[in-house]
Amino acid sequence: MLSLTDGLCKMMNFKNVFRWHYAFLFSVLLLVSHVSAASTLLVLGDSLSAGYRMSASAAWPSLLNNSWQQPEVVNASISGDTAAQGLARLPALLKQHQPQWVLIELGGNDGLRGFPPQAIEQDLRKIIDDVKAANARPLLMQVRLPANYGRRYTEAFSGIYPRLAQQYNIPLVPFFMEQVYLKPEWMQQDGIHPNPDAQPFIAELMAKELAPLVKHE
Repeated sequence: MLSLTDGLCKMMNFKNVFRWHYAFLFSVLLLVSHVSAASTLLVLGDSLSAGYRMSASAAWPSLLNNSWQQPEVVNASISGDTAAQGLARLPALLKQHQPQWVLIELGGNDGLRGFPPQAIEQDLRKIIDDVKAANARPLLMQVRLPANYGRRYTEAFSGIYPRLAQQYNIPLVPFFMEQVYLKPEWMQQDGIHPNPDAQPFIAELMAKELAPLVKHE
């Protein structure tokens, strides 16, 4: 039978100490990896967030990421994307970035092309479901269309977003373009997209809107 001293010596031999240290370091690495993944805000949007006709570094999500220490802002927006295209890209993005929050800024291209509001709502609903299934928190941005698309259609389109936000009990983020439209000098010649001069304003506005939602300090 081993004495207490012999037992302690055996427990504290080099191999056991190495194994304990290895297991401890491995646990720390897993924890750090989890914390890093849990501090990511994924922006799933279209040209309004992708930085249409400008460098990606000039787009508002990149400016926001530069001003924040945490969470990291990953811009997964692609110009021209519809809600269905964003939905198709989402599973790979969720797997790659493992975000804690996903800002959904989609539907504008669907509306500009006159897609049925019911189809747009269905795609946005699937996006929200996929985000929640990945244990991430969806943040839905209200999107609006120009008035020249007709009152009936624009109202049906705009109504999609508050309805989904209420049904899922998720935040509805104001549409930043409503303030950008008021400044002609901030708009590109197409009258739809913000230019580089507008990006710092949008980044500051989005910081104020998003900070309470992602518990940014």
